[in-house]
Amino acid sequence: MKSSKSKKSRGRSSPGSGRGFRVADQIQKDIAQLLRLELKDPRVGFVTVTEVEVSSDLSHAWVYYSVLPDSPEQKESTEKGLSHAKGFLRTRLGKLLGIYSAPELHFVFDDSIAQGAHLSRLIDLANNGQESAAPLPDATKA
Repeated sequence: MKSSKSKKSRGRSSPGSGRGFRVADQIQKDIAQLLRLELKDPRVGFVTVTEVEVSSDLSHAWVYYSVLPDSPEQKESTEKGLSHAKGFLRTRLGKLLGIYSAPELHFVFDDSIAQGAHLSRLIDLANNGQESAAPLPDATKA
């Protein structure tokens, strides 16, 4: 019986792969904890791990992340810091997961949070514009 996951996949973890989803969820939790508690690189500031996807053979993991503040300088700095820390994170992750071979980590910037905030601002502006406009005259009362 296949499990129905509500998590939207970007095409790497197969929907019927329960183990893949469980490993990806554990990697997400462990990477977030390692970034928060053990990584001392000043280039890596406020990082949120938004999603992790693993290959079917668990040899690769794509770690999607977002940063605050959402500026190009912070994004570039974080990208360099995460790239530099890949070996450390993979080693620590292997020990935490307890699997034979820890997956190779690929960090991918996820701008979906910034896009969502932008769309929310546009909706708010559109709603505020409608409220301040005068109501249309009712043509049926003439």
